[in-house]
Amino acid sequence: MRKLFLFIATVITLASNAQQISGFAKDADGKPLNGATVSLLKDTGRAILKYTVTKNDGGYYFDNVVSGKYRVSASYVGFAPFVSPVFDVNGSNAKIPEVKLAKASGQMNNVTVTATKPIVEVKADKTILNVEGTINSVGSDALELLRKSPGVLVDKDENLSVNGKNGIQVYVDGRPTPLSGQDLASYLKTIQSSNIEAIEIITNPSAKYEAAGNAGIINIRLKKNKSLGTNGSVNAGVNFGVYPKYNTGITLNHRNKNVNIYGTYGFNEGNNRNTMSLYRTTLDSLFDQNGHMKMKNVSHNYKAGLDYFIDKKNVLGVMVNGNLSDPTLSNYSRTVISYMPTNTIARILVADNKSTMKRNNVNLNLNYSYTGTDGKSLTVNADHGDYYNNTNQYQPNYYYDPTGQILTSSEIIRTISPTNIYINSVKVDWEQNFKKGKLGYGGKTAFVKTDNDFQTYDVVGTTETSNTDKSNVFDYKENINAGYVNYNRQLKGVMIQAGVRVENTVSKGVSSGIKDNAKWEQPINRNYTDVFPSAAITFNKNPMSQFGISYSKRIDRPAYQDLNPFEFRLDAYTFQKGNIDLKPQYTNSVGISHTYKYRLTTSLNYSHVNNMFAQWIDTIQKSKAFVTKKNLATQDIVSFNISYPYQHKSYMVFANLSSNYAMYKADFGPGRKVDQNAFGLTFYAQNSLKFGKTKTWTGELTGFYVAPTIQQGAFRSNALWSVDGGISKQLWKNKATIKASYSDLFNSLHFTGKQEFAGQLTRVKARWESQQFKLNFVYRFGSNQIKAARNRSIGAEDETKRTQGGGTGLGVGQQ
Repeated sequence: MRKLFLFIATVITLASNAQQISGFAKDADGKPLNGATVSLLKDTGRAILKYTVTKNDGGYYFDNVVSGKYRVSASYVGFAPFVSPVFDVNGSNAKIPEVKLAKASGQMNNVTVTATKPIVEVKADKTILNVEGTINSVGSDALELLRKSPGVLVDKDENLSVNGKNGIQVYVDGRPTPLSGQDLASYLKTIQSSNIEAIEIITNPSAKYEAAGNAGIINIRLKKNKSLGTNGSVNAGVNFGVYPKYNTGITLNHRNKNVNIYGTYGFNEGNNRNTMSLYRTTLDSLFDQNGHMKMKNVSHNYKAGLDYFIDKKNVLGVMVNGNLSDPTLSNYSRTVISYMPTNTIARILVADNKSTMKRNNVNLNLNYSYTGTDGKSLTVNADHGDYYNNTNQYQPNYYYDPTGQILTSSEIIRTISPTNIYINSVKVDWEQNFKKGKLGYGGKTAFVKTDNDFQTYDVVGTTETSNTDKSNVFDYKENINAGYVNYNRQLKGVMIQAGVRVENTVSKGVSSGIKDNAKWEQPINRNYTDVFPSAAITFNKNPMSQFGISYSKRIDRPAYQDLNPFEFRLDAYTFQKGNIDLKPQYTNSVGISHTYKYRLTTSLNYSHVNNMFAQWIDTIQKSKAFVTKKNLATQDIVSFNISYPYQHKSYMVFANLSSNYAMYKADFGPGRKVDQNAFGLTFYAQNSLKFGKTKTWTGELTGFYVAPTIQQGAFRSNALWSVDGGISKQLWKNKATIKASYSDLFNSLHFTGKQEFAGQLTRVKARWESQQFKLNFVYRFGSNQIKAARNRSIGAEDETKRTQGGGTGLGVGQQ
């Protein structure tokens, strides 16, 4: 209790020393600049403490500033950035000299901006990994970057979780990716790091966001040029692992007073090799499977858009983006099947699968935004998305005698499975000043249709015969209508935010086929309405020591493919299938956070999940195993996170420690109960050092460690860890950059784990091409005058992700 009193006394003392900084921003002729961005910096000019925007008279201010040495910086469209001299704040409100911004023409080359983005930014509701400036991201794809992001875990099947929770929503430029499982992983692998500006891990979305996402949202923000005039960049890279990989791309941008036209294109080609061992015992049989996969991927990513600025308040925009890829996959496995009572080999199964795939998607977005000077704003987004995935798999099974020399029998099948997904949505968001705060409300309607045709053929020699018993058609339609209201207000020393979202879901689907010469159907008919409240309170009277409390309820609807009971075979004894009875999972979360001196951030969270999705290995026909999604009864997770960025002169380090304790319970019947618990821990650190006479060299060392834990409520996994190193050099007056890096220096990154369920023991070991040497070159050309970025969200959010399946008001400073 004494320590508590001392702490409270310290907070009161700090608060009593807080002052206000105020000033004015004008142009060279003394005219006030309305809407200029002003930042409060530490005296070093590197750490940004707060942001604000000037009013009609050019005035600005920062509240609750403690005694110390500071600078302010200012920027405005068409003007050179301004950074003030160091000034003192000590005992009284400070009024700094007038900020005067000069026209940018002819002066940009003489301006040095000292406030730089940190590698990682931790805020109350999200963590931002600024990929653009990192070295060890070179040559990597989006999935590999997520594998190395703070608190994010990618398991053996390339499923994502954050702080021990699955159900994460993956967005690209504010739009979810409607791809499931391996389709989602394959898509993320086509997005090269050279096209990524930042990765945002949003753990506490407000009611404005979709209610989907147990663990929150991961938004991959692609680069969009922010300069006036005509400019762009080109990049090229090569990676050397087991096989070489190549990538190249170009970005172009043209902006004048009324129009901004932009476009990007990226190309990626290369082979990737994975290996996996699967050791399984069931009843009296042992299956010892070893295999390797080789995927050749050729992909094209594109994005193009136009923003038309009608006037200072109204903007019309259109954007199209998409991906074209034609991957091919060969999957060879050899399974030794033994009779355990006598420890003798019964037979050997060799499967040599070959798959050709086409994965094409295109998204069209039309948008309109209105921004008034009185705090009113309107954003309208209309989206249409087409996703086409087709897999043609040739799957032979050859059985040999115990010697492995004599072929005793074979079974060969071909599976052709085209999938089409169509998404249409309209989203409207309105925001206005209300009762000294901000009131936002809006709505969305979305229609999704997916057609799946899974056809299986028995192959004998050159003849292929349709096998209707193993074929089916799955059609699914879904309509989600949502409305929300959200309010936030800064009181004296307290920021409050509260909102509620209501979503109605109507889904109809049918899986149909022919079995034993008789037609069969399995329908889905659901209609449910849910209310999703959210709230947050931040105590920020003393900006050097801020507390936050938050609560939210969220939902995860099943991925479209996870509902389809069709069986996709890996070999004769192992396959995947959907679960038509899979229900949505609901999560209630509550958390507290504390930020000290804008750097040290700690948080404690508790989440309770009903009907949690778990990826499970179950048994059928005694000896066969299948992977499917099931609803566990409950999942409870307590997580603790602490992060700290530190910079001294040219050295910068970010460290993040995330730990959690998870409990899983379910009862699937006699002998099929789940009662597991596990402790999880993840440590991430990134070090960066600028060196050389002109500081144009940068070295970087990154590492992470994941302690043994439980994944997907099923697998007890062993530890994962890796270390990456890299170096970069700025060339030609910073117009070009060359980067080299080596990932997984100690070749330590691989997955091992086990599951015991219903009398079956499964052990898995998986490894991929984590150890690679990467070389990348970027050249930037054209105008580099800074413009004001146009920020907006996009409408088709939850639906786009589920072909797999802002803000909280907790931020600091004035916006």
